[in-house]
Amino acid sequence: MFRIKVFTEAIFANLGLTGDMIPLARHIVLVVIAILLAGLTGLAFRKLVIPLLLKLTKKTDVKWDDIIFNEHVLISASNILPAIVVWQLLPMVFFEFPTAHEVLTRLTAIYITFMSVKTAIVFIDSFKQFEGDKRTSTQQYLYTFCGVLKLIMVFIAIIIVVAITLNKNPSTLFAGLGATSAILMLVFKDTIEGLVAGVRLTSENMLHKGDWITVPGAGANGTVEEMSLTTVKVRNFDNTITTVSPTTLVNGSFQNWVGMQQSGGRKAVKKVFFDFRSISIADDKLLQHLTERGYYSPESLEVLQKQEPTLVNLTLFRQYLEQWLHGRPEVNSEMTILVHQLEATQAGLPIEIVFFLHAKDGLNYNHQADFIMEYVYAVSPDFGLRIYQQFPEQDA
Repeated sequence: MFRIKVFTEAIFANLGLTGDMIPLARHIVLVVIAILLAGLTGLAFRKLVIPLLLKLTKKTDVKWDDIIFNEHVLISASNILPAIVVWQLLPMVFFEFPTAHEVLTRLTAIYITFMSVKTAIVFIDSFKQFEGDKRTSTQQYLYTFCGVLKLIMVFIAIIIVVAITLNKNPSTLFAGLGATSAILMLVFKDTIEGLVAGVRLTSENMLHKGDWITVPGAGANGTVEEMSLTTVKVRNFDNTITTVSPTTLVNGSFQNWVGMQQSGGRKAVKKVFFDFRSISIADDKLLQHLTERGYYSPESLEVLQKQEPTLVNLTLFRQYLEQWLHGRPEVNSEMTILVHQLEATQAGLPIEIVFFLHAKDGLNYNHQADFIMEYVYAVSPDFGLRIYQQFPEQDA
């Protein structure tokens, strides 16, 4: 730069410039040269270095370098290089203007600080691409740690910017933070509580990205799309988004359906109420009717009568329904199938039907469960049973 200074002064002298015009013209030329050098540095990095690095990462067999050194990270890093070039050239360009040199140096340092933090945040965010639809405990720990790291980096950047602006040593400002720690804890109260709650959620294997959860108090019923330090985003089945804080989940209660999703079936518990007056001893006419309808074979009825001479229509209905559920393809016969009585009520005798369906998604699960109950309602009259139904009082 000194040679450029001497060279430009000689050129302006040959052009006939004299006196104060030479330093002014020289200064303008030096500023233009500094800007051109900074711009060319950034342009060369974008047009030459970035494409070369992207090609090199694509040729490797591993995936991590494609994600970490992706285009967004490299472009963000390229924004720092021109500022570094300007910062290095400022003493040579503004050596005769100390005030301008000091102001521009501080502004450039602030810019470099902010762009460095931005590049680091983009770099950290690139780790999200390692995730799939589900997030493991290790990935959630890493995600939580990255969130804390980003907050710390932003906080440190703010301290450095303040130190540069006030022309103070950053370490002096950091040393003075001890007196204001209580204020900082109050300001970052939600973040600290969210961090602790997020660690509890993952360390105790309570929640992961991709889990289906139900939070009654928050009206959330859907899949976890995002987990951060302060929020858990749940996409409900109507495609609305419900935001719940980790603290709410830890301090309150929520239902995680991941166990059901990983099991062999989804549980269905249904009830049907029978009129007490329709429960009776099965006579020969009813037994013959059940045989003709194919509910029982004569041989199976003989076996039952040997075990219990007096058969009740409700007992026959319960035993038949259990056998019928065992034979249904949509029902997991290896899991619990139970048809039993509950405590009698004024609305009739409740019969609870418990079974597990292979289908776990809402649409197929509800359709199959509804069909089973519709079949129960349809066949119960063949057993002489009458479903309890309360009719509205007729006006006199």
